[in-house]
Amino acid sequence: MTATSAKPVLMFDSGIGGLTVLREARVLMPERHFTYVADDAGFPYGGWEEPALKAHIVELFGKLLNEHDPEVCVIACNTAFTLVGADLRAAFPHMPFVGTVPAIKPAAERTRSGLVSVLATPGTVKRAYTRDLIQSFASQCDVRLVGSENLARMAEAYIRGESLSDEAVRAEIVPCFVDETGRKTDIVVLACTHYPFMANLFRKLAPWPVDWLDPAEAIARQTRRLVPPLETPAPGEDIAIFTSGRPDFATCRLMQGFGLCVV
Repeated sequence: MTATSAKPVLMFDSGIGGLTVLREARVLMPERHFTYVADDAGFPYGGWEEPALKAHIVELFGKLLNEHDPEVCVIACNTAFTLVGADLRAAFPHMPFVGTVPAIKPAAERTRSGLVSVLATPGTVKRAYTRDLIQSFASQCDVRLVGSENLARMAEAYIRGESLSDEAVRAEIVPCFVDETGRKTDIVVLACTHYPFMANLFRKLAPWPVDWLDPAEAIARQTRRLVPPLETPAPGEDIAIFTSGRPDFATCRLMQGFGLCVV
């Protein structure tokens, strides 16, 4: 089926971690244009009270949908979607939303040891949504939830080219590794879209090799299923919007490197 619409795909994250999802989505939807929205004015979401964060995101989307009229919205943020995904769908029933949730089901299907860790933000760890996923899909596994207070900020710095100490990064990932009665953690779910940018560093610093599970490709596949293909590429360019209106030079340079025009 061929579509005549040339509406953009809106990609939303609390910061720049959603670029991991954008990278995969572009591979599957090369004829589409993207509007990337980084809510840097609200970053990090971990410091918000849940009712205030819900209201903030729903209000923000009211403005974004009115201004950009996207084909579909991708919430490329575990913390945001596990908290407010249902509210967004209720508030904007005409708009398809693709969410990001911890990849617990595929982790449970792949693990051999039965020891799985979920590396996430504290907000994602404490969500009932996350625990429901474990109960539904991984009840036969031992799942350790690791909520890092610092890793999203560290990933933002790392993506911008700042240096991090190995010791600081290692301290954030070591709680994921469990060795009990001959069984060892063999899968770590990267339940924050910022984290895959650091995957090579994680591999270098890990106590032993594990499968670092990145959901970005699965999110992109689901988005492609909802977005009709175009016979010819959509006109225009991919843009990046920062809710603060004040991205720094390093961030603007990073966005340009990803082929995004900061507006």
